[in-house]
Amino acid sequence: MKIKDIQDQIVEEFDIFDSWMDKYEYLIELGKSVPVIDDSNKIEENIIKGCQSKVWLHAEKNNGLIEFYADSDAIITKGIVSLLIRTFSNQKPEDIINASLDFIDKIGLRQHLSPNRANGLNNMIKKIKFYAIAFSKTN
Repeated sequence: MKIKDIQDQIVEEFDIFDSWMDKYEYLIELGKSVPVIDDSNKIEENIIKGCQSKVWLHAEKNNGLIEFYADSDAIITKGIVSLLIRTFSNQKPEDIINASLDFIDKIGLRQHLSPNRANGLNNMIKKIKFYAIAFSKTN
């Protein structure tokens, strides 16, 4: 599935909920399904800097596609990173690099985050794009 299609699907899912309390509960549920990072990859270089909570993000390239794995010690943050992983896992590096992330604003996520969490979200996106750039230069 293309990145744009995944983003559209996420927007539709969040449109079901009327209140942000319900959306937060959904984010928590999504966090439970995140492809968990192996403990051996919970290392300093995989920690997202600037996050209020601890977030680890690891990526591997298989058959030309990038797979992401993550974990966090905060349940909301784990839900946020699960949205990003769902959007970008099993995609080509070039598609990740060129993707716009309009779904974040369409679901209202950025405006409902504290400044620290919004900063953490931006840093997660930067790290994902960084992995994509690095993997685009390898076979």
